[in-house]
Amino acid sequence: MQQYRPSGFSILPPVVKNLMIINGLMFLATIVSQSTAGFDLVNLLGLHFFTSDLFKPFQIVTHMFMHGSFMHIFSNMFALWMFGSMLENVWGPKRFLFFYLACGLGGAIGHSAVTAIQYAALMKDVNEYAAHPGVAAFATLIARHDLLVDPFKTDQFIAAWKAAPDASDYLQASLRIASDLPARLADIPIVGASGAVFGVLIAFGMLFPNMYLYVYFLFPVKAKYFVILYAALELYAGFTGAQDGVAHFAHIGGALVGFIIVKFWQRNMRGNFY
Repeated sequence: MQQYRPSGFSILPPVVKNLMIINGLMFLATIVSQSTAGFDLVNLLGLHFFTSDLFKPFQIVTHMFMHGSFMHIFSNMFALWMFGSMLENVWGPKRFLFFYLACGLGGAIGHSAVTAIQYAALMKDVNEYAAHPGVAAFATLIARHDLLVDPFKTDQFIAAWKAAPDASDYLQASLRIASDLPARLADIPIVGASGAVFGVLIAFGMLFPNMYLYVYFLFPVKAKYFVILYAALELYAGFTGAQDGVAHFAHIGGALVGFIIVKFWQRNMRGNFY
């Protein structure tokens, strides 16, 4: 492989620049399509679990260019520019693009693997409820999977059922609600470049471990410590359910793929690697 020799440092190298442009355009298209046509691009291009009727294979890639809010895209693109620019200047555009997309795919795999575990556990709970339905069992089922339902409506439903425990309509309705839960889980899309960006962050920490980062622009922290702390917080949040609505295991999947690739390159491409 031919060694990449940077001709000079670019504050906004081509791959980082074009990734930011594409993400920005897709975010704008999401807003415009929703406000003008009532069409949700997130449902089309966000990544759904493979059992969902909304799942399409191309979502494995397209979800990386979709974002749910301005702060979501701003934080990802700021991190991409801040850390990715240095990596692209060192590695060159082709290697950096490969790395970025590979980490994004790693994030998709990580999230999907965890969703598969959650889906299996949910199916077990639903099947157990179908075998032994009742108001108490239904309340327990909903408490375990409350993120998949409207808590206000389900609380009202449970209260009404408790007031009329012998009404068969409530029992049949509860069975319908329970049977819908797996589909609701599968239909939740994930969006964002966070898996790819987290891989970039890990690579930066590995290549420039002693470079100081200024947290909140005030507190200097070496990159290696910042990355270790950030990864630990993601693991904690992923296993405890902190910050619900954030795909923590997509971040962890991207970070793991990034770590493996950098280690592989460091071992096998010493002459061509920073």
